[in-house]
Amino acid sequence: MVQNGHIGVTTDNIFPIIKKFLYSDHEIFVREIVSNAVDATQKLKTFSDMGEFKGELGDLSVRISIDKKKKTLTVSDRGIGMTDEEVDRYINQIALSSANDFLDKYKDNANAIIGHFGLGFYSTFMVSKKVEIVTKSYKEDSAAVRWSCEGTPEFTMEEVEKQDRGTDIILYLDEDNKEFLEKEKIDSLLKKYCKFLPIPVVFGKKQEWKDGKYTDTEEDNIINDINPLWKQKPAGLKDEDYLRFYRSLYPMSIMDEPLFWIHLNVDYPFHLTGILYFPKIKSNLDLQRNKIQLYSNQVFVTDSVEGIVPEFLTLLHGVIDSPDIPLNVSRSYLQSDHNVKKISNHITKKVADKLEELFRKERSRFEEKWDSLKLFIQYGMLSEEKFYDRAAKFILLKNSNNIYFTLEEYKALIENAQTDKNGEIIYLYTTDKEEQYAHIEAAGEKGYDVLLMDGQLDVHWIGLMEQKLGKTRFVRVDSDAIEHIIEKENNTKVELTDKQKESITEAVKSQLPEMDKTEFNIDFKQLGEASRPIQITRNEFSRRMKEMAAMQQQMAFYGEMPDTCQVLLNVQHPYIKELIAASEGMDKEELIAQVSSGNKLKQMVDLALLANGMLKGEALNNFVKRSFEMI
Repeated sequence: MVQNGHIGVTTDNIFPIIKKFLYSDHEIFVREIVSNAVDATQKLKTFSDMGEFKGELGDLSVRISIDKKKKTLTVSDRGIGMTDEEVDRYINQIALSSANDFLDKYKDNANAIIGHFGLGFYSTFMVSKKVEIVTKSYKEDSAAVRWSCEGTPEFTMEEVEKQDRGTDIILYLDEDNKEFLEKEKIDSLLKKYCKFLPIPVVFGKKQEWKDGKYTDTEEDNIINDINPLWKQKPAGLKDEDYLRFYRSLYPMSIMDEPLFWIHLNVDYPFHLTGILYFPKIKSNLDLQRNKIQLYSNQVFVTDSVEGIVPEFLTLLHGVIDSPDIPLNVSRSYLQSDHNVKKISNHITKKVADKLEELFRKERSRFEEKWDSLKLFIQYGMLSEEKFYDRAAKFILLKNSNNIYFTLEEYKALIENAQTDKNGEIIYLYTTDKEEQYAHIEAAGEKGYDVLLMDGQLDVHWIGLMEQKLGKTRFVRVDSDAIEHIIEKENNTKVELTDKQKESITEAVKSQLPEMDKTEFNIDFKQLGEASRPIQITRNEFSRRMKEMAAMQQQMAFYGEMPDTCQVLLNVQHPYIKELIAASEGMDKEELIAQVSSGNKLKQMVDLALLANGMLKGEALNNFVKRSFEMI
């Protein structure tokens, strides 16, 4: 007998709502119906283990098939199936509070709708004009039932013949969703959402190359690994197992093996398994994200885990699986969920434990990997206070001679030589060993050590360290003349009249090239007779702000500001003394004319620019020609 009825919803608008508001996420119907089939199969195995089902289990595979002529997609299982009463209870009775509440609260979030109301099955109507269920319960003497609905509250249900237990879900795809009749499309979605489901998922037959084309074999094409590595006991696994699994997760990263990994296995106070890999992190943070795959009982949830794990952990690769993470809920729900927070804190602790263990037990190996770990650890220290407290023990500083130090070791190394008159320890650093070579060399001659800070986050990290360490400043080695970069005593005042300073300033500026977005300020200092006559340094504050602006949109206005360079004239050098003497009897126009008629000042200015990598193009070519002429 055919039963006609209305699905038990409090609004007739359920199907238009599903069509409209779930449209952006419509591919998740594949995950929903396949994972439902897997659940039904696992329940049958449980009943069999408990003795409630005494029949033969047989082949428990979930099978997906496409019929292009009928425009159908079918998902079939041999699980527990349903009786007509169960179809009525689980399919026909959807309890929603009210249409208005439903729309207002969930209209912008597809996953929240499906998860909150248990509408996994109804996601099929996002892509179908009609859906049929043909099902037979595992219970003895159960009759098979066909349920049919065309995307309205009306349905039909009738007894049919079905030889085997289990359920077939048959989707009659609508014209807008014909893409789901393509084998390649379904294959990609099954691999995305169902790659590690615990029951074999079969989609067609394996193929082989024969007579110039691919042809089907007799062997089922099983798309999933039912016992993925993260579900196995770590004690029985080898390095090659972890590397093989990494390559299966990231086939495009085959040449980029991970540095090491953490196998997560927690039973209390929450359930969590997974494997997290430390990749060789490139210079661009954004390219590294969305590599952690989040699963719930081996069902794929998302690979966008920001807010679920701390931000810096999104740079890791691998898999996290927890039944305590709901399958279908909004990101805001996940971010506020108590279990998710506990899982997040636990992962942070395990990551810190692993890094500290490697540092303590295998420091040489840790140093070898440091250049690939540095960005990750700095990011963690900048974004997570708890991680900062742990990482401060194993963060490394590398100097320009490629020697590594902990924070304590480096402080002990430089404290005596690099403490200024105010009691601040000055950490000198370079961002480019080649470009700033002359300044590094001069620092070495003074007995100073110079750190290498050429990473993407270094400018942000040194700002953090200046706050944390106290009585500490980081200063780039080219930000002042080496004689003044660490002030040991009060500067000796330079005795020049305002008229002299103005004349000499204009004369020197007349020899500087025009450079886009660069300002030169002239300053007079006593640097010693043996020191260079002219040096060019870069203002620490403005340069640091510009570097930070490159990464932070809210600081973009700093990026538009010109570079500020200091042109330091050493008033104790013989040539600068001559220039000062000449300025006493001339006005500035006469002095400019005199220095422009010769090559000496121009050559000295160009040499200072060259030492800073600032002499380029035509100006560099002219310098080379002039140098040959002067030899």
